[in-house]
Amino acid sequence: MAHTSQQYSAAARACREIFLRKMSDYGLSWRILRPSSLTDQLYIKAQRIRSIEEKQTQLVEDGIDSEFMGIVNYCAMALIQIEKGPGQDSDPEAVVEWYDQAVEGARALMEKKNHDYGEAWRDMRVSSMTDLILVKLLRIKHIEDNDGKTQISEGVEANYSDIMNYAIFALILRSEHKNSQV
Repeated sequence: MAHTSQQYSAAARACREIFLRKMSDYGLSWRILRPSSLTDQLYIKAQRIRSIEEKQTQLVEDGIDSEFMGIVNYCAMALIQIEKGPGQDSDPEAVVEWYDQAVEGARALMEKKNHDYGEAWRDMRVSSMTDLILVKLLRIKHIEDNDGKTQISEGVEANYSDIMNYAIFALILRSEHKNSQV
């Protein structure tokens, strides 16, 4: 589990660096988005990953890793929007703190699930993680279409955290695969 913790931290740091650089370029423009718009953006990214996996080729430069990193960052944004609500008047330093809290919340969930599931994700295919991300996004869309109401299921926040974790797991597995080919 210590190895997973280090790998998780490295992947999360790389995603955070992209988040900070994009925030430098674009400011906090994403803060106007509703969570449902972020869900749709996540769906587009996951669907692109699946398309590249199936076609085994791509025409746009950004690759699968950058899409998984985008998924991590959009999940953090969605969790922020749910908790704080949309608003462009946010302090960038506060937003970075909120981002870190969203990632740490997902990490805490990962540690609990890794304990109970025995790191079963390590035996999964990345393509299965892509499919699970898509399933969770469809669940979120359904919950959003029902005004956030569920009867016995977890809410959208837990699903966003799960998606973030699957994306980080995919980054870890892809990194291990690249390193094993060297």
